[in-house]
Amino acid sequence: MMTANRLSLTFGCIGMLLIGSSVFAAPADDLLAKYQAQGISIVNADAGKKLWFKGFSGRSCTSCHGETLAATGKHARTGKRIEPMAPSLNTERLTDVAKIEKWFLRNCKWTLKRECSLQEKADVLAWLKEQ
Repeated sequence: MMTANRLSLTFGCIGMLLIGSSVFAAPADDLLAKYQAQGISIVNADAGKKLWFKGFSGRSCTSCHGETLAATGKHARTGKRIEPMAPSLNTERLTDVAKIEKWFLRNCKWTLKRECSLQEKADVLAWLKEQ
């Protein structure tokens, strides 16, 4: 039989786990909601995956991030280490809206030679969330 203290502790831990998992996903979800509010009607994670692997004048996202999001990448020009992109392995990923937007801007300009569209960002973000 559970005592009141033990029962309270159990429900408290369960609550923290539930809150923690929703906080983890919140920034990426908030950003997807923002993109949808700006006119994106359908978010397609498969399209995001295709964009990730697509080549643009000899460059792709995999040029720096590697073929698998579970591996450490390396910047193609500077050689700087890039931690895994998979949020399931790297708890820092997709936790800050400003950082997500900053890196979309930089990486899209470097890889695609232009800014990504809202649709492209939404699709890639949806795919990354699944990793």
